[in-house]
Amino acid sequence: MSQLDVPDRRTDRSQNDVWDDIAVPKARARRLAWVRSVEDAAHQEYLGFRFFTGPLKLDENQKPNTLRNWLDSLVEAKRSGNRPATLNMIIPGNIGSGKTAGVCALGNEAVLAGLDVLFLGHATYLTWRRPDSAPHNMKAWEVRKKFVTCELLILDEFCGEMDTAATEFARRETIDLIDARISSGRPTAYTTNLRSRRTPDSPGLGVVDILGERLLSRLESSAHVARIMGADRRKPAKPLDW
Repeated sequence: MSQLDVPDRRTDRSQNDVWDDIAVPKARARRLAWVRSVEDAAHQEYLGFRFFTGPLKLDENQKPNTLRNWLDSLVEAKRSGNRPATLNMIIPGNIGSGKTAGVCALGNEAVLAGLDVLFLGHATYLTWRRPDSAPHNMKAWEVRKKFVTCELLILDEFCGEMDTAATEFARRETIDLIDARISSGRPTAYTTNLRSRRTPDSPGLGVVDILGERLLSRLESSAHVARIMGADRRKPAKPLDW
């Protein structure tokens, strides 16, 4: 190699060759996987959100400090090889309150912090788990493996399209995904428009009515709730007449 004027990488470290640093291609692959998962959800506009910086920084209602502290605990747990003390972050709130922007900021920051992160809608996961329904020619088993094994999963609109009790398929697949991630100590952030249970002030269906007490109890056993409330940010300032 020296005869070809190519430095011997075993001894010559004078040049900071990007291709010689394994961390760089890993970081690029991590970023690409995250971006593709957001693009598959048609949420490209959320890729610019950050906790505290830039034109798309979160506001106080979107709990950036809570999300930042949780992310720090996940990074520390990975560094030390321990299971995160708070495994699940549950982010309930009304429609349009900024939940998805908040968790996308979490994902954007987590990728920069060195975590493998993927974004996915709950209903989309259930669809992709059916034969020949996933994009990129993924098989159903590949879909499960991908979203069970990522270091941080952001599961958006949890139970969002289930108006009544879930079908046996939906319940089974959801329990399998959550149980697999909890058992392996992999954290998950959930957003949902639903309450956990019916209350006198909120008589509509809760997550427990759709998926059952066992799953909700499993989910809540190691979780923190960061409620994001506020006006619908997507609603026009002036009602449309049509």
